[in-house]
Amino acid sequence: MSGKRYLSDQFLIASPGLQDPNFARGVTLICQHDEDGAMGLMVNRPSDYHLGDVLKQMNISTDLLAISDAPVLIGGPVQPERGFVLHSPERDWESSLRVSDQLMVTTSRDILDAMANGEGPKHAMVMLGYSGWTAGQLEDELIENAWLTCQSSTQILFETPAEQRWLAAAQQLGIDLRLMTDYAGHA
Repeated sequence: MSGKRYLSDQFLIASPGLQDPNFARGVTLICQHDEDGAMGLMVNRPSDYHLGDVLKQMNISTDLLAISDAPVLIGGPVQPERGFVLHSPERDWESSLRVSDQLMVTTSRDILDAMANGEGPKHAMVMLGYSGWTAGQLEDELIENAWLTCQSSTQILFETPAEQRWLAAAQQLGIDLRLMTDYAGHA
C-alpha cells in the first residue's frame, strides 16, 4: 500500500476462489494494519464453544442465559487459545485497541467479568484466535485477487447472522458472490 492507505476498519471478504480452509468464505475485520503487517478477526466462523464455556474455564460465573449461550467465533488460526472481544466503544477496558469510532477490540479479563454481570458493552462478540499477516503479505494476497475489501459495518457485525455475513459484506460492494466463479484471473 502506498503512503498511509492501510486497511484498518475494513472487511476482507474471501473471494470464491480462495481455497485456504482457514479463510474460505470468510469475512475478516482488519483491526490493525501498518508497514509491519496486519492483524484481523474473522467475524463469520462459529466455533464449537459458547461464551459460558469460556467463562467457566476462566472461573467467571454468570446467571445470564444470553451471555452463557452466546456463540464464540474462530477469529483466525493464530493463537487459537487467546481470546478477543470485538465490541462497541461505550468505555475503555484494561487492554483495548480502538479500531474505529464504532469498534474496539479488548483482550483483558475485565470485559468478560462485566459481560458476565450484565454490565458489558451494548454490542460484543467473542473470538478465539486471530488472523495475522507479515509485512507485505496481505498486499500480495490482494494482488492475487484472494480478497475483496470494503468498509466495515456494525450492522453486518452485530445484526446480521454469522452465516450471512460473507454475502452481506460483498453486497456492500454491489457484488453477489453466488454469481462469481471460483477462480480468479488478471486483466
